[in-house]
Amino acid sequence: MCGKILAATRSIHRNPADVPHSLLDNSPLASLLNRVLKLHKIQRNIDRGLLDALSITASAYSTGESVSFYQGVKGLKDWEGPHRIGRRSQITHSHLLASAALPVLFPSVKIGNQFYGDGAVRQLAPTSTPIHLGATRLLAVGVSGNRTKAPLENKMTEAPPLSQIIGHMLNSAFVDTLDNDLEFLRDMNEVLDFVPEHVRNEKKIRAQKIELFEISPSKEINLIATDFYHELPKQMARHIKLDSSSTLLSLVLFEKGSCNALWELGHEDALEKETEIREFFSLE
Repeated sequence: MCGKILAATRSIHRNPADVPHSLLDNSPLASLLNRVLKLHKIQRNIDRGLLDALSITASAYSTGESVSFYQGVKGLKDWEGPHRIGRRSQITHSHLLASAALPVLFPSVKIGNQFYGDGAVRQLAPTSTPIHLGATRLLAVGVSGNRTKAPLENKMTEAPPLSQIIGHMLNSAFVDTLDNDLEFLRDMNEVLDFVPEHVRNEKKIRAQKIELFEISPSKEINLIATDFYHELPKQMARHIKLDSSSTLLSLVLFEKGSCNALWELGHEDALEKETEIREFFSLE
């Protein structure tokens, strides 16, 4: 009995360094980013007038704030809003890793004296960052083809597995907030037509409409992921079954076949809207 208690005590007080901080290792991604992205060119392009600003958003685990780190021209000021702030910074690979650190799946990243995770988790208003940075025209590229909603009569006979629940939560963070924010932006554009100019100035209401152009995948990314389920590493296939969560599968499947399929889909969708894209960027 004493031996069992001693063994249990040792397991509780084991070295904190041995406790895993995530399910997956993102060091290969870090190596790739460091190898192919030359971030010193950001400031060079800003100085040349080719770029006004670049922002990367991450979520601070200790405060719950959505932090938009931005690097841009002089005159841009930091901002604060409900659960979101903007901070001038020199963009590094750490900002990219933090912004892409899916909770639980990938480890948090330390920037300054805070630890950060995926930027979409607490990003309640994704379009607010570019607007704060002076944008009046927005190109929003969606990452989900969930335009076709599942019919309500599709009933489940069993309780959803853990992987499906996690996928549902992540999908809510990544998709719902963007869709809701874009809808709010369209509504605001319509409201501005009925607000007299003197009232806008007196109440300090945003006086300029935001031109919006949205592109979303023509096919369900979740379904594309299922076509390449065979590429999923065996260690992960133990926890993510083909018939349990296509959403979670699409978020963790980074293998060659699936990535190429997504690349081809993006290329095809862009060609489908080539005329509209050229008009938006005045590339006649």
